[in-house]
Amino acid sequence: MGMLKEFKEFALRGNLIDIAVAFVMGASFGKIVTSFVDGMVMPLVGMLTGGVDFNDKKLVLQKAAVAVKDAAGSVVTPEVTEVSLKYGSFITNVIDFIIVAFVVFLVIKAINKLKKAEAPAPVENPGPSSTDALLMEIRDSLKK
Repeated sequence: MGMLKEFKEFALRGNLIDIAVAFVMGASFGKIVTSFVDGMVMPLVGMLTGGVDFNDKKLVLQKAAVAVKDAAGSVVTPEVTEVSLKYGSFITNVIDFIIVAFVVFLVIKAINKLKKAEAPAPVENPGPSSTDALLMEIRDSLKK
């Protein structure tokens, strides 16, 4: 029963709930950024580069080939799938990452600025308590 109580305290403390909310918001924000890059940024980049569609850009290392069969139906040459480096989608994903990283940087910078503004003023030393004052008087009178 103690472990269940400890987990309940941990979950309701706020950290777990904050992480879950941040995860859901981050996933949604990632989809928004991907949509923004795919639908708005990359077409503009494509226009600036002469109508290039980056999602179709790839470097083919091995071309695809269909299977060749003889009259009996047995495979003479097996089917070969295309092997390629899809650098266009990589460029798109790098742009996604840069946008997400920049926004996260701005959010953390704003949070740190708020934390600095909320820093409490240093508490002034109120002086010794009445017990300490009495003990200091006794010490001083014994020194004489």
